[in-house]
Amino acid sequence: MYAPQDDTELLAEVLREENPPPGAQVLDVGTGSGALALEAARRGARVTAVDVSRRAVWTARLNAWRTRLPVHIRRGNLFTPVRGRTYDVILANPPYVPAPDAGSGPRGRARAWDAGLDGRLLLDRICRDAPPLLRPGGVLLLVHSALSGPERTLELLRAAGLKATVVRRRWIAFGPVLRSREEWLRRRGLLAPAEDREELVVIRAERPC
Repeated sequence: MYAPQDDTELLAEVLREENPPPGAQVLDVGTGSGALALEAARRGARVTAVDVSRRAVWTARLNAWRTRLPVHIRRGNLFTPVRGRTYDVILANPPYVPAPDAGSGPRGRARAWDAGLDGRLLLDRICRDAPPLLRPGGVLLLVHSALSGPERTLELLRAAGLKATVVRRRWIAFGPVLRSREEWLRRRGLLAPAEDREELVVIRAERPC
C-alpha cells in the first residue's frame, strides 16, 4: 500500500466528471488507502472496496471511520470477494510498473506497484474479469502508465464488448520507483534515451445498454 499520488488524483478527476448518480453501485478494486472509494461515497454512491493487503483494508476502514462515510471494505484478490455482483462503476488503480523478474512475483510493499516484466500482471486480469461485472451502461475507469501498454488494454476491453477509449493523459516526473529502475527500462526500450517523465492514462470502458 502507498499514499495516494498523481494516478489516484487523475482517476478521481475522471470519477468526478463521470458523476455517478446517488445510489449508484461502485466497486473500487485495489483500494489501497481507500481514497477513490471515499471520493465515490462523498457523491452518494453505494461503495464496495476490495484489497488483497490486510494493511490496506485496515487503513481504508480507518479512513472511512474518520470521514464517517459508508464504504463496505473487503479483503480479497481482485474480484473474488464480489463474484456474482454487478456494478454501475468499477474503479481500478492497480500495480502497473514494469519490474525485473524476481521469479516469485512482488512481495511486501512492492505489491502496490510492481507488475511483472511488462507491467500487466494485474491489468490483463482486470480486462478479462471486470466486463462481466458491469451492468448495462456501466463504466470501468482504469488508470495506468503508458509504459504498460494502453493499446493492449483498449484491445482487450473492446474484445470483451466494451466501448473503450483513453479519456485523460498526464505527464508526471519520475517517482522513486521509476528512478530506481530507469536504466533497466531504457535497456528494455520502454524509455527513450532522453525521456525523463512518465505518461499516465485513464481509460474509460462502457458496457453498451
